[in-house]
Amino acid sequence: MSEPETTRTGGRILVDQLAAQGCDRIFTVPGESFLAVLDALVDVPQIDVVTCRQEGGVTFMACADGALTHRPGIAFVTRGPGATNASIGVHVAMQDSQPMILFIGDVDRGMRDREAFQEIDFAAMFSPIAKWAARIDDARRIPEYVARAYSVAMNGRPGPVVIALPEDMLLDEVVAVDRPRVERIGQAPDPDAMEQLADLLATAERPLAIIGGAGWDAAAGQDIAAWADRTGVPLVAAFRRQDAVPNDCPAYAGNLGYGPNPLLVERVKDADLLLVIGARLGEATTDGYTLISPEHPGQRLVHVHPDPSELGSTYCTDLAICATMAEFAEALALVDGPARAHDLEAHDDYRAWSTPREREGVTLDLGQCVLAMREQLPADTIICNGAGNFSGWWHRYWPYAGPGTQLAPTAGAMGYGVPAAVAASRRRPDRTVVAVAGDGDFLMNGQELATAVQHDCELLVIVVDNGAYGTIRMHQEREFPGRLSATRLHNPDFAALARAYGAWSETVERTADFAGALERAVAQGGVRLLHLKTDVEFITAGTTLSAIRSAAKR
Repeated sequence: MSEPETTRTGGRILVDQLAAQGCDRIFTVPGESFLAVLDALVDVPQIDVVTCRQEGGVTFMACADGALTHRPGIAFVTRGPGATNASIGVHVAMQDSQPMILFIGDVDRGMRDREAFQEIDFAAMFSPIAKWAARIDDARRIPEYVARAYSVAMNGRPGPVVIALPEDMLLDEVVAVDRPRVERIGQAPDPDAMEQLADLLATAERPLAIIGGAGWDAAAGQDIAAWADRTGVPLVAAFRRQDAVPNDCPAYAGNLGYGPNPLLVERVKDADLLLVIGARLGEATTDGYTLISPEHPGQRLVHVHPDPSELGSTYCTDLAICATMAEFAEALALVDGPARAHDLEAHDDYRAWSTPREREGVTLDLGQCVLAMREQLPADTIICNGAGNFSGWWHRYWPYAGPGTQLAPTAGAMGYGVPAAVAASRRRPDRTVVAVAGDGDFLMNGQELATAVQHDCELLVIVVDNGAYGTIRMHQEREFPGRLSATRLHNPDFAALARAYGAWSETVERTADFAGALERAVAQGGVRLLHLKTDVEFITAGTTLSAIRSAAKR
């Protein structure tokens, strides 16, 4: 006689599927709507449960974890307020093209459509900002849904999947058939397309490659860097994708986005062939679709992207190539570049632009702070940041060592840096991890310092405190000079706050004091925080509020 089939609760079936997919960590704020999952996790100790303090932190951590592993970061939150708080991370994962699965505990199946306690139509809510949003009503189908969620999240353009879990469904005891591990499907470029690319490169006089998007691993970055070094084609990083290739690559020319090198901007405008590898050419990278217009007159555009629906969706392409990054990089290694001398000028321009110089009149010069970090921290340090003008100093002056060393939201979400650093510390315990946050940015998710301390993270937080929502203040001065509204901040003592959480901390107010404070922070273990008090007048690495205000009044 055959063995009787074993029944399991829906919660246990779900946890078993995550384990089968190789999940070793979840991020959560616990909720009563998925107690059956939490109970099942007790018996599956190989899955590390990171307990967070707010659901935005949960999904930011899951998004960052997916960026580092190229498999979906896993988040669990409860219905209603938990899901709405978590939505910011779903939006970031979508715009960043990072694989993530958000599981939401939901109302019982029999209570649907009555506006039950905390009830929301999650498919309707999340479909516009996720690759797929669904609900599991039958516990027998959990393996099917989980396998599909992994496949959707990883393949094509990676992104977030949202799955609602009715509370009573998770308690059902049923027989279910487990699914095997799902792998990413590699997409090699079409050989004919690669021949066309070779022809375009052979005839181009001023080719330039823009690199970015998701799916870059060390092999892809090294292959692309080696090809560019051999052919002399400058490599330009899309907004907050500066780690696609090591920045010491002789062909690396810098990054686009906010406040780019003017010489790089002219180089992009002057290019007769743009080879766009992985990047979507979004608003930030293209300066509002003006640096490179959708029609790009006078320039030929080759667009390489893993999702065919992205190709031709905004930009007119002369050649569209559907391929994943590793497979395209391998094929590109066999393609010759244009018949001309190696171009080192672009990299020289980048090095000059990214070398901090002392700034007159500044009590605490952030450029010199980044220089001290370059001198003291390992080259493969993982830099995590949210949104704000403060990040511009690190975007300009920090040399990223390759894939997985820059965790920064292209969606421009505040509060990402500290949660991302927690995820990076747990995922890469052998690496130095630094979260850089503005004062407004830090207080969006600074409570996750408690998570970092609780889970024995090793990370450094640098809080840049200028007493303002600096980016908005900058725009105010440009549009309505001298008329301030809603941008001043009265801040706590961030160093004292960090100590209250159990972290080591120190306050820095002068440039000369930063290097010593950093050295002391590096010597400490656990969670450390440096509170940098800066002057809002020096609003970016290249200008001041006074200069912006003066120009606006002319």
